[in-house]
Amino acid sequence: MPMHYRSAPFRLLMISTLGLLACATQALAGTVRTEVVVSGLQNPWAVAFIGEGRMLVTERPGRMRVVEADGKVGEPLAGVPEVDAVGQGGLLDLVTDRDFARNRTLYFCFAEPGMMGMRNSTAMASARLSADARSLESVKVIFSQQPKVSSRLHFGCRIAQAADGSLFLALGDRFQRMADAQTLDNHHGKVVRVRPDGSVPSDNPFVGREGALPEIWSLGHRNLQGATLGPDGRLWTIEHGPQGGDELNRTDAGKNYGWPVITYGENYGGGKIGAGITAQDGMEQPLLHWTPSIAPSGMAFVTSARYGADWQGSLLVGSLKFRYLARLVLEDGKVVREEKLLPDLGQRVRDVREGPDGYVYLVTDDRNGQLLRLRPAD
Repeated sequence: MPMHYRSAPFRLLMISTLGLLACATQALAGTVRTEVVVSGLQNPWAVAFIGEGRMLVTERPGRMRVVEADGKVGEPLAGVPEVDAVGQGGLLDLVTDRDFARNRTLYFCFAEPGMMGMRNSTAMASARLSADARSLESVKVIFSQQPKVSSRLHFGCRIAQAADGSLFLALGDRFQRMADAQTLDNHHGKVVRVRPDGSVPSDNPFVGREGALPEIWSLGHRNLQGATLGPDGRLWTIEHGPQGGDELNRTDAGKNYGWPVITYGENYGGGKIGAGITAQDGMEQPLLHWTPSIAPSGMAFVTSARYGADWQGSLLVGSLKFRYLARLVLEDGKVVREEKLLPDLGQRVRDVREGPDGYVYLVTDDRNGQLLRLRPAD
């Protein structure tokens, strides 16, 4: 165990399943409760599942660790590239390949420093987890957001893998470059789609268009903080709005989601953004917007029967600002109800994933962050 976790505030609490039921359970109105799988993670950002009850977690300062089935946490993996852990940047999202059991391949995104450390951007890399699960091998950057800029904000950085193996990467507008979200000559405020080797799929919507970067899938986004595939295989995303206007979208090829031309948010401290409009021809309306902002982060569809039939098909979204878990009830692809779960959690929910065991896992963003398992209260 790393020495810096032996003393506060980075102490890892290795809690067994039996101990969890006694001392690490939080109930909510007889519906669900949380179990602490492990504590003491420094600003964890994502969790992925690697088989036999084991998980990988990322920590924003630049570490990736294996969490064993018994709750033990390993040393940081070797081979993680340098990250620019400034502001909202660092080592961020992580997913395993659809064929991970065979190829041990994973994909992760991070704030990539530029030359002399003066600028940065979001990058995505592929790697293979070593047989002993102690290092990353064959690390390759397969996408690097362009241009790099001097910014500590709005990296985005969520990954989803489609059934054909292609990878969606959700990217932020880098804050001061928000106007870039409406032009196709850069990657700011975009979702991009590439193959696992970094090449561009020929059916991307802007391939062959003069002046457009071929990786772009959609445009007009602000700061994307969640991405997942729906039951129908379509991409869903969530993004932060400014002081209102957080959005949930089905993010389709070639479509424009409006930022910063249309928004339900306003400038920090008040005042309209641009013309202050919420709709314009050629720009998509969100399926749902949160005003005031909840700062959504992480999202997962519930496919498991662990939580009863009512939960199947629901979309779970974490809230950083209000520190709860939202359950969105969908009918015919539309949100008909939002249920706020874990109102007393008291922790920023950064990531939400459904595990191969059918349970939902949460990652909380804190210097003493936790990996939590969600269980039915009964």
